[in-house]
Amino acid sequence: MARRKGRKYGKKAGKKVERAMREMKEGKLRSGRSGKKVKSRKQAIAIGLSEARRSDGKVPRKKSRSRRTVRSRARS
Repeated sequence: MARRKGRKYGKKAGKKVERAMREMKEGKLRSGRSGKKVKSRKQAIAIGLSEARRSDGKVPRKKSRSRRTVRSRARS
């Protein structure tokens, strides 16, 4: 029988995502460089996790694209 491991995300990550979601619903959340208003729920979560990552919260590493897909995208 498989033993359950610890939490995947830490408390800090949860708080950051919660804050980002609240801001998005209020229409105050803006994305990085462009500064456009964030309308997507997924984007709000990504911003929250990214902030948690920067402030040393327990967040799993981002999945990196394989080298093959990066090359094929560069050609097209």
